[in-house]
Amino acid sequence: MTEQTKFKPVRKAVFPVAGLGTRFLPATKAIPKEMLPIIDRPLIQYAVDEAREAGIDQLIFVTGRGKTAIVEHFDTAYELEDTMRGRDKSLDVLEPTRIQPGNLVTVRQQVPLGLGHAIWCARAIIGDEPFAIFLPDELMIGTPGCMKQMVEAYNETGGNLISVLEVPHEEVSSYGVIDPGQVLDGFGGSLTEVKGLVEKPRLEDAPSNLIISGRYILQPEVMRVLENQGKGAGGEVQLTDAMAKMIGTQPFHAVTFGGKRYDCGSKTGFVEATLALALERPDMADDVRAMARRLLGL
Repeated sequence: MTEQTKFKPVRKAVFPVAGLGTRFLPATKAIPKEMLPIIDRPLIQYAVDEAREAGIDQLIFVTGRGKTAIVEHFDTAYELEDTMRGRDKSLDVLEPTRIQPGNLVTVRQQVPLGLGHAIWCARAIIGDEPFAIFLPDELMIGTPGCMKQMVEAYNETGGNLISVLEVPHEEVSSYGVIDPGQVLDGFGGSLTEVKGLVEKPRLEDAPSNLIISGRYILQPEVMRVLENQGKGAGGEVQLTDAMAKMIGTQPFHAVTFGGKRYDCGSKTGFVEATLALALERPDMADDVRAMARRLLGL
């Protein structure tokens, strides 16, 4: 076996999408928050595109009631396609929504017991393979994508990886923070050993300013940890608690993502992401910039 193939490949990804989206009510009363569009693509599409760029081909959606629109988005829309063909319109715009038959699996999280519980709901599909986790609220923009960078690091180190971002030190109390160890050579300073995880530390207690940012590669043993884990903060089963128990038993590293992260779980973050991505599109940038100037009175 070569150095690049000695670890089981990461081919599966879990997308926890069962949340109620209460911060976006009333928009999310009938529409899943993951289907809210950033310009002309729903939020979930950006996460799926990132997964496929990283070579991940089996997508596992952990859903809840009222979330069928997410699955239908990635289904074949015969009537729509037939109408578009009849009007000589290109179907290329629908290409990102096409999933190879059998590569999309859904499981239900019947009760809202937290992120750790949502991940545990996918245990039968994960089996004994490493897997990725995408939190679609965290929109990660960069080239290469965040998960592609993580998979490349995983192929060298194996074990467990999380994505992290540097934030100003005064902001660390709002996030989960890593206790960093040795920085590994050969990754441009972007790969760091994780010695511990601290959830929303006080400023004076924060071990670093590297925050956990919504992308993970975990070994299947985490499912056994979650199975026997009680409720943590907020009365929910916390994934961070389970990961903390894995540290010291398996390799655990953090990949510092060099791109941009937008917190689309907040209204201001959602607006910021929409504006930022619009300004990067050649078909829109000039008009959006002119519109912004008018609105700001510049």
